[in-house]
Amino acid sequence: MLNHLYTKQGRALPEIPHNTYPRPALKRASFFCLNGSWDFCVVESERKIDYNEKIVVPFAPESLLSGINRTFKEGTLFCYRREFSLPEGFVKARVILNFGAVNQQAKIILNGELIGKHSGGYTPFSFDITSLLRIHNTLEIIAKNDFDSFVFPYGKQCRKRGGMWYTAASGIWQSVWLESVSENYIKDVKITADMYKASFEISGADEGEIIINTPEGEVNIPFGRGRASYKPESPCNWSPENPYLYYCTVISGEDRVETYFALRSLEIGKINGVPRTMLNGKPYFFHGLLDQGYFSDGIFTPAAPELFEQDIKTAKSLGFNMLRKHIKIEPQQFYYDCDRLGMVVFQDMVNNGKYSFLRDTALPTIGVKRLPAFLLGRTKEQKQEFYNALKETVELLWNHPSVCCYTIFNEGWGQFDEEDMYLRIKMMKTGRLIDTASGWFKTDKNDFESLHVYFKKIKIKPSSKPIFLSEFGGYSFKPKNHVFNTEKTYGYKMFDNKKEFQKAFISLYENEVIPAIKTGLCATVYTQLTDVEDETNGLISCDREVVKVNKDKLKALSQKIFNEFAKITK
Repeated sequence: MLNHLYTKQGRALPEIPHNTYPRPALKRASFFCLNGSWDFCVVESERKIDYNEKIVVPFAPESLLSGINRTFKEGTLFCYRREFSLPEGFVKARVILNFGAVNQQAKIILNGELIGKHSGGYTPFSFDITSLLRIHNTLEIIAKNDFDSFVFPYGKQCRKRGGMWYTAASGIWQSVWLESVSENYIKDVKITADMYKASFEISGADEGEIIINTPEGEVNIPFGRGRASYKPESPCNWSPENPYLYYCTVISGEDRVETYFALRSLEIGKINGVPRTMLNGKPYFFHGLLDQGYFSDGIFTPAAPELFEQDIKTAKSLGFNMLRKHIKIEPQQFYYDCDRLGMVVFQDMVNNGKYSFLRDTALPTIGVKRLPAFLLGRTKEQKQEFYNALKETVELLWNHPSVCCYTIFNEGWGQFDEEDMYLRIKMMKTGRLIDTASGWFKTDKNDFESLHVYFKKIKIKPSSKPIFLSEFGGYSFKPKNHVFNTEKTYGYKMFDNKKEFQKAFISLYENEVIPAIKTGLCATVYTQLTDVEDETNGLISCDREVVKVNKDKLKALSQKIFNEFAKITK
């Protein structure tokens, strides 16, 4: 039996959900939200559009919160319509229509005119709609989510959900909104920073000034040719323990945007002859959880942005300092919350290409860790779309100090030309670590020795690279009345009660994880933060109502890990 599980925020959904500025790293005063009730229909052909339903945007039609709550066959067109009029005084010189994300292909029509198309379901896009605006406007979106073709990145979406494959999230799943800008406006602010300084690249503006808030007060930095740099006398470095952000305002002509940056560095060094991950020049242990970003009522989309903060704070209260964002790109609010609250993100790229149980799971489980390229079988189109998405992801997350690592491929899913993908990211000079192949199908071009261990004891061998236990655990406990599927359970070890579940969890760390630190273990990712549909191996229930472990005991366990790491890396 499948339950309709709402989060607390989902039970009190406002008329306009997510009615907050969705781009904290490039924020303007101008904001007009188009979320809320839209006309909706699903058709097989654009010639048959008949808006006969209502949907709540920005929730995918498969979700409870959308008001539709059903699944759809391959080839379905998702058709949206919204009428709007802009408030008096809103329009300056130009009006930009913004989409957080639409899964996977979108056609945008305003007042009967096609204004553009977009492909790829996880990154934002926008259009200048000034020339087509009227007093009363009609906006239409026609979306298609044919992940069955395996061309565009799709993650864990599946027509027949179950086990580790989940309900799809089609169409609009992030905010739709408008902003008005001056004729010449700041299009982007790219900030590259290390422990000591920050460099600015301002797109769309040649000259202006940057006002930076520092611990010593405001600092004004002029810029010319779209470039500037800042080097404080006493840098305040970002870390999970001290997530200091330098907030600033970029001004050019009539336009001004608010943004922020942080000063921090990542590298690999040797301590006592053993490779270690380093944050701000010092050895650092990344103690993490797998975070898939699924919600019981909104699937890809939380009922309210505050749920991101809630998840992060819960993880920190248990002593964790890192989340591995698994095969999903989140709205910008999530990364900002990680930046300001002090939560490291190890970010996965989203897979495309067809999954094979034999190739990608069975063979590696029995010890086959490398496969020849011809067995990976990716088409030219799939490769290009994956690279397009990889590049967009890196650019999107460039400014976020919390993002400290990129995982390119997970367990062989969609894997191809992995060494080339590694080098492409390195050439971008992102300042992040890279886990090229998480789990198996190893490559020499990887910053880590990356291991997944589920069905045997954790035994770490010395390596020439920092060792990253990038997935393990997966212990399952189903809290009564807070599970999605009462009949089926997916996990790697089952427990009937909270006491035994917690005891086994603590034992796993004390007897297998902590002893491996001396061998070179530098980062861990337990599976997982929250339950997801059939998967009940989270530390939190999928409706976010139950934390399955005692916070004080896990906080103490986390401190044991950090103490052991500190002792060994002195």
